[in-house]
Amino acid sequence: MPETYLRPSEEHAVSIEIKRSLFICQAAPTAGAEAANGFISAVRSRYPDANHHCWCYVAGAPQDYNLWNCSDDGEPRGTAGKPMLNVLTHSGLGEITLVVTRYFGGVKLGAGGLVRAYSQAVQECLATLPSEMRVFTQTYKVLAPHALTGTLEHLIQQLNLTVIDRQWHDQLQILLELDLRQAQELELRLGPLPAVSIATLKPEN
Repeated sequence: MPETYLRPSEEHAVSIEIKRSLFICQAAPTAGAEAANGFISAVRSRYPDANHHCWCYVAGAPQDYNLWNCSDDGEPRGTAGKPMLNVLTHSGLGEITLVVTRYFGGVKLGAGGLVRAYSQAVQECLATLPSEMRVFTQTYKVLAPHALTGTLEHLIQQLNLTVIDRQWHDQLQILLELDLRQAQELELRLGPLPAVSIATLKPEN
């Protein structure tokens, strides 16, 4: 099961002005490259007259390098997309796309100035970004003798576990939706009950 990580809980935007150039950094929760590219296209549509729309994304878990990407969008190579992505990947956030829209103010910033400006725009956006924990769950099937029904129900209530289904056949069958921490705790608590089995049924999200 993947580890938990923070992701944006909603779209967020921050604007900064550097030497008369306006930099608008917009962030959005995006799960997958398709969603990331969709957000980039949406930002382009919002500001069709802007000079540049530089972007970067980590469209999955923070360590999933296959879902990292960036673009300078016409700025000198290496002055926008990569510096933005560097700030983003050090944040530990996942499922996020950032687009920095630039309106040129007539004063050239130079390569170093552009790197600092795009990095600053991302830093300021992330500093106030509303976020939420991405918690992965799986469905677990618990099988137990009917005589242990009371014991199991007490444990489920004590650990505040989410029950999907209960069935009474030859044995009691309970389906639970658990995150990794809950699953580990439940398996530990069921250790002294060898008549009870627990197994992963299928991944949920």
